Amino acid sequence: MAEAKQITIPLDEKQVAELKAGDLVTITGTIYTARDAAHKKMIEAMENGEKLPFDVKDQVIYYAGPTPAKPGKIIGSCGPTTSGRMDAYSPALLEHGLKGMIGKGPRSETVIDAMKKHNGIYFAAVGGAAALISDSITEVEIVAYEDLGPEAIRKMEVVDYPCVVAIDSKGNNLYEDGVKQYKTV
Repeated sequence: MAEAKQITIPLDEKQVAELKAGDLVTITGTIYTARDAAHKKMIEAMENGEKLPFDVKDQVIYYAGPTPAKPGKIIGSCGPTTSGRMDAYSPALLEHGLKGMIGKGPRSETVIDAMKKHNGIYFAAVGGAAALISDSITEVEIVAYEDLGPEAIRKMEVVDYPCVVAIDSKGNNLYEDGVKQYKTV
């Protein structure tokens, strides 16, 4: 098994360009959680000329709605949700400087085109390992939309958060290429 590449957030153009679909990575730095309800509110804020709750430039959004923390923990299970639910919102955020997204499942061609145009990247987190993944989270703070409960935007500090590059900035797509690799004619 290949060794994971260590990346640090915020992402820069060089980091994003060097990552390829299929690369194993560990992420360290600040990431933000947001699911579809929070994405909708962010897009509405942008459309109304309002400031976003955090500066998305060079940042990573993790599509997750963590469960409440158990005693002695800072967060509960924090696994990825299906990314397709954010496809209607992702291109506008990429245009505003968002560099990375973490979730599970394939993305639409519209999102992939926006990733290629704005040098973005999509990481897949391991679904079903939410409790294990949450051990990589060292700090959590709600930064916006607390009324959304688990879907509120959270600022999280992570150390060696494990992911796979699912779609790179050139549009190479592990969800398609991986299947082709194992298909028989």
